[in-house]
Amino acid sequence: MERRRRNGEKLLGGEKENKRLIYMVTGVLIVAVLAFVVTFLAYSSNRSINPQEQGMGQIQMEPIMSSTEQSNTQTTSQEVSSSVGKSVNEMENDVKIAINTTNMEKEEVVEEEPKEEKVETSTVQEEEVKEEEKEPTFIKPVEGEISVNFAKEHLVYSETLQEWVTHRGIDISAEKATIVKASAEGTVKSIKNDPRYGITVVLEHAGGYQTVYSNLLTAEFVKEGEQVTSGQTLGTVGNTATFEIADDPHLHFEILKDGEYVDPSLYIAQ
Repeated sequence: MERRRRNGEKLLGGEKENKRLIYMVTGVLIVAVLAFVVTFLAYSSNRSINPQEQGMGQIQMEPIMSSTEQSNTQTTSQEVSSSVGKSVNEMENDVKIAINTTNMEKEEVVEEEPKEEKVETSTVQEEEVKEEEKEPTFIKPVEGEISVNFAKEHLVYSETLQEWVTHRGIDISAEKATIVKASAEGTVKSIKNDPRYGITVVLEHAGGYQTVYSNLLTAEFVKEGEQVTSGQTLGTVGNTATFEIADDPHLHFEILKDGEYVDPSLYIAQ
């Protein structure tokens, strides 16, 4: 009897455990169903509230072009790009060629014009320099009376030669050994003993002028190439000119302008 009672209790206990399991499974199922229903209702409400998102979704869901269409489109785009690129490059090349041609023409003009300007400028500068070169002021190289005048277009009588001759300078009478001075600032061009004019000093001056001092006794005070000032001592009066040996001691003085003999009396400041 005791065994039967114990077996009956075990059966009752097993049934109770089965019922508990059934209840638990049923509860879990109910909870899952409720959660599904709630989730579905929430999703439906969101779709009805945001129709734009639905539209976007539809757009996103539209079928994308096939790979073949994409490749064709890419090929066409590449062809168009290459053709446009070629045309643009050609245009750029044409523009560059035109610009280079224009620049070359400008450079040729610029190179040619300065040459002419240089010639004109140098000519103008030379003329300005000539204009700016002031004619020197000449002083009397020795104190004394003019005994023989300048005679280029008429003749004068020479006591030494006993004939009528031309006279390319003036003779200024002075005592022997009287100091002879530079008539103007200049450079000593030469010092020589001329067979006809005797001991002679030649000076060069600005403006194409030269002065000649002949019939000197000495010319030891200067040397060739020396720069002299107006009034500087050149030598002394003598009587060394053979073609004027019969005349009294004097200075034979000449002035040349650009190689032409001129009348010194017209240039000497009195």
